[in-house]
Amino acid sequence: MAATTAQAVKELRDMTGLGMMECKKILSEADGDIGKAKDMARKRGQEKVAKLAARSASEGIIEVYIHHNSKVGVLIELNCNTDFVARNETFRQLARDLAMHIAALSPQCVTREELDQEVVKGIREHHAKDVPQGKPAEVIEKIVDGKMRVWFEERVLLDQKFAKDDSKTIRQLLEDATSQTGENVTVARFVRFEVGETAPKEPEEGAED
Repeated sequence: MAATTAQAVKELRDMTGLGMMECKKILSEADGDIGKAKDMARKRGQEKVAKLAARSASEGIIEVYIHHNSKVGVLIELNCNTDFVARNETFRQLARDLAMHIAALSPQCVTREELDQEVVKGIREHHAKDVPQGKPAEVIEKIVDGKMRVWFEERVLLDQKFAKDDSKTIRQLLEDATSQTGENVTVARFVRFEVGETAPKEPEEGAED
């Protein structure tokens, strides 16, 4: 069994946000392999998230972000289980980061379920028709799934890559926060405002009266 060094424990803790003793235990089980330990930590975190997801998240904060040019603003409600976590600076920073992300990437909704499912169905059928004929059904399915994944990433907050760290999605970011706090951390809702978005559109040049 490989020795578990203090540096490895610190590295795993920095990557996962888990406690020192838990990181040491996972590294020991992984024989000191940091890559294997990271995978084990994420799996345990996901199991923990699944259990915590059943708990009602009725506490939290409303965060406001106004872009420096005062042209874009975001209101976001980030929820957790207790006021203790809601008052934590790390939780508040997460809310600020999410608000800035929404300002930059302009998602339409939090989850896929909030989209018009008839529209989703139509887009999927459209992509399926674009696939060259003669390909096996499973190949067509994979191609369409890939195109839909891109389509969802443009519109759904949880599916988007985090603007400050594109190695993880917003869903993974919230799962990490849930694992680290021991509470169900969720985005309840958000509103994005942009100056001029409600103004009547100017007719295109050359358009008929």
